[in-house]
Amino acid sequence: MTAYVYILASRRNGTLYTGSCGDPGVRIHQHRIGQGSEFVWKYRVFNLVWLEAHDRTAHAILRERRIKRWNRKWKLDLIEAQNPQWRDLYAELNDWLVF
Repeated sequence: MTAYVYILASRRNGTLYTGSCGDPGVRIHQHRIGQGSEFVWKYRVFNLVWLEAHDRTAHAILRERRIKRWNRKWKLDLIEAQNPQWRDLYAELNDWLVF
C-alpha cells in the first residue's frame, strides 16, 4: 500500500505542518474543514506544498517523524527543491498519487 508524507504551509515561509497518510486527497480535505488537527485549523495551515510517496506505511511514518525533528531551514529547503513557487499542490494531487 502506498503511503504519503506531506507538508502544509499557511503561506510562503509561514507556519508548517508535517503529516503522513494513506490518502492525501481525503486527509488534506479533512484538514481544510477542521477535522483531525487542531493545530492546522488554529493556524490556518491549509496549502499542500510538499508531497512524497512511500511504498510502505512504516517508511512514511518514519520519514514524517524525521522531518518533524528537522530544523526549519531544512524543511524550507526540502519544499523549495520540489516546489520553488510554493504552489498549493492540492489541485494537482491526482498527478502525484501512485495507484
